[in-house]
Amino acid sequence: MSRIGKMPIDIPAGVEIKIGANNEVSVKGPKGTLEKNLHKDMIIKVEGNQIIVERPDDKKENRSLHGLTRTLLNNMVVGVTEGYAKTLQINGVGYRCQKQGKKLVLTLGYSHPVEMEDGDGYTFEAPDPNTIIVRGIDKQIVGQIAAVVREKRLPEPYKGKGIKYADEVIRRKEGKTGAKK
Repeated sequence: MSRIGKMPIDIPAGVEIKIGANNEVSVKGPKGTLEKNLHKDMIIKVEGNQIIVERPDDKKENRSLHGLTRTLLNNMVVGVTEGYAKTLQINGVGYRCQKQGKKLVLTLGYSHPVEMEDGDGYTFEAPDPNTIIVRGIDKQIVGQIAAVVREKRLPEPYKGKGIKYADEVIRRKEGKTGAKK
């Protein structure tokens, strides 16, 4: 039995869950609504204030989908109640970010500023010139957008310049050693 898949998901107050045909799940909470089509073979039940995910048999595919389905449902519940955030840091002389209305303007050493707009399901915050926070209710979208922002100027190993995740450690390399003897 899957250790993750068999754990029930608690439904917090103020969250509504609807399970339609072919496991079309809709989760509505204080921060918004998320909808996802989960695998049709998984058995999803709401019992009281808990969601329980079961699998029909012990086939390899169903065993692998069991924990995945439970985790996707849990991420939806957490997203509509608390939301998700990814923090990015900008390192480098002259590299900075600022929020202008719904636009995030990045100055990253290119000949032009890089502009990104808040999209459907995510927003940018720039609490200081070297920090970017991506917030949203869908964990997958928040992670994807944070990766797209990071891609605008990947961190380099010699001076550590670029955009990195707040908890990321950049392995530094030593530069040239100088003149030959």
